[in-house]
Amino acid sequence: MTPTVTLETKCWEYDWKHILDGERLRLLAERNTYPFSEKILMINNVKNYSVVSKGAERAVQQGWISKYVIVEEHAAAVLDFFSISRSSLGIGYPYSIAELVGIFLCRSDFLLHYAGDCIPATTCDWVSRAVHLMSQDPRVKVCNLDWEENHREAKGGAAEETDDFYIGPGGFSDQCYLVRSREFRQRIYNEFHPDSARYPRYGGELFEKRIDSWMRNNSHLRATYKHAHYIHKNWPLPPHAHLYRRLRKLEYFRRIYKWIAC
Repeated sequence: MTPTVTLETKCWEYDWKHILDGERLRLLAERNTYPFSEKILMINNVKNYSVVSKGAERAVQQGWISKYVIVEEHAAAVLDFFSISRSSLGIGYPYSIAELVGIFLCRSDFLLHYAGDCIPATTCDWVSRAVHLMSQDPRVKVCNLDWEENHREAKGGAAEETDDFYIGPGGFSDQCYLVRSREFRQRIYNEFHPDSARYPRYGGELFEKRIDSWMRNNSHLRATYKHAHYIHKNWPLPPHAHLYRRLRKLEYFRRIYKWIAC
């Protein structure tokens, strides 16, 4: 039986128009050539959920997604299920909750997640090869497309390789990941490893940092596909959002935000 895979991406206040007003959702599914059991859009941290939901409904009608999820409707149950408090995530909460909700709700064998501003550069049949690798090698907990066209960093960090993948210890990015949903639906999000301190401090104790710690603590492996990469494009932000991004890098601002979140 062919393993089932859910394709998931997300949007928020400053990118939902880019994602829903064009054909990006169609392209995302087409470039990851696989018979996905579901194609889901996570809607998080937007001002007008009604307007964004209408755009998502059009995407459903066009067949580009199967359904959409309002993240905040599931947030409390998800934090309780994974034994995570909102205050422990602190300023990392908005960067983490959509991913945690997606994992909690996923019922397929595998979950393929892309950040809203990430998409494969070309059409490639990498998902089936990644699923096959992970089905054969339980050490590999995460597969992803490369984040660089020249593959230099992934190759340099590899401990071993196959015809299709560079395989190495640790490392995790929330921009693109394919995981076994049953493994990531465990309570694995409260581990710490000193090497995970390399993640930006302004992101707090966010999802990808916690996964990185879990992987390093348990000697899990990550596989990066050799023959394709994804594009990461930051959407333009309004002036006040740029100011917020600068402020959140300041220690004093992070302390205030964490106090408010509590």
